Amino acid sequence: MNKGYISVLNNIASKNATPGGGAVAALALGHSFSLVSMVSRLTIGSEKWVEGHIISKNLIEICDTEILNSIELAENDCNAFNSVMEAYKLPKNTDSEIAIRKEKILQSSLGATIAPFTIAEKSLYLLSLLPKFASKANKNALTDLASASQLAYSSAYIASLNVKVNTPDILEEDSMKYEYEIKKIISECISFNEETQKIISSRLGW
Repeated sequence: MNKGYISVLNNIASKNATPGGGAVAALALGHSFSLVSMVSRLTIGSEKWVEGHIISKNLIEICDTEILNSIELAENDCNAFNSVMEAYKLPKNTDSEIAIRKEKILQSSLGATIAPFTIAEKSLYLLSLLPKFASKANKNALTDLASASQLAYSSAYIASLNVKVNTPDILEEDSMKYEYEIKKIISECISFNEETQKIISSRLGW
């Protein structure tokens, strides 16, 4: 651990609105990808787990890219929320200003909906890869994989809260679409996480 890591935690702990829940969801997802990458490397590191070598190599390539992307997702969420705050600060003294402000709030709120929605999509993507890996991964690292799966689910759930909080401020048709889609994503995330956890528990004899 280093000062940079502590700095991020202190920024989250501050009274500033960002980084907030959405950014934390993205960072949690980054930790999940990191754990999966670690388990993949530990699997490749032993011939005992040769059946898991191919999927591990694929996961390392995916995860190493997505670890960096998770930082970008966190930054995007912060920027989206800050845009909403800026929109609400716009003047509203004339009809023209009111109309401009209303449109800016609508546009920025849509952006603040899409940002966490994308995080939830990425979480689902990772979770969908884990059941197969859980059956082939290095047995000695399965608790780390279980942790990665739970973190990815938590990321999706946190992201879903940030989707829901913004949908009241967007167009009704967009609101209905994102509320429907996020429920579907969370349902699938639950299923994949439960499947992964069951496989891991079975392999560990728990």
